[in-house]
Amino acid sequence: MASDADLEFFFDPICPFAWVTSRWVTEVAASRGLDVQWRFIALSIVNEDTDYSTFPPAYPALHGLGRRLLRVAAAAREAGGNDAVAAFYSAAGQRMHVEGTSFAVFGGEPISDTLIEEVVAAAGLDTALAAAADDDRHDALLREETDLAFSRTGRDVGTPILTFDPGAATEASLFGPVISKAPTGAAALELWDAVVTLARTPGFAELKRSLRDPLDFT
Repeated sequence: MASDADLEFFFDPICPFAWVTSRWVTEVAASRGLDVQWRFIALSIVNEDTDYSTFPPAYPALHGLGRRLLRVAAAAREAGGNDAVAAFYSAAGQRMHVEGTSFAVFGGEPISDTLIEEVVAAAGLDTALAAAADDDRHDALLREETDLAFSRTGRDVGTPILTFDPGAATEASLFGPVISKAPTGAAALELWDAVVTLARTPGFAELKRSLRDPLDFT
């Protein structure tokens, strides 16, 4: 059954590249009048069988914070629908990436006890939603949506995952695009059209390079 959405965007709020891609998507959505549904990938679930000793020391804390933020996003969806998730993700990304919280945690700084409540408040939502960060009843939904995203792309990818025309005959999903800075204006639309073309091309699977420019959140 076709969805009313033009795009489903699966994200973990701790991923900086997903955040940059999301800002590009919101730019295009505003210009083209597209409906974006915000859905969840929990990197802590993706990596639950991973030996974290092979990761930088901050990864367990960051992945755990991502799960706690996503629990709140799930509660926000229950309370206010997709618009509440969008507002929460915007506020979380501003705090985590633009203001540098994720990099501070990566550098060894402790996570503030009031961080999540402050993000909820910045999103204009009821701060009581912050209590959902410690409510594991939301984990079943996080796992369900994580599994759904990877059922569309395969599991050997990361975040974000984008599904174009979900539920329609033209449905197509891709990991990425992974971009270091969100294009705006005509450049944003050109990238969108190129990515949609690739996603809908029969047999297309991968296009990649590992060299990346420094992240730029401006």
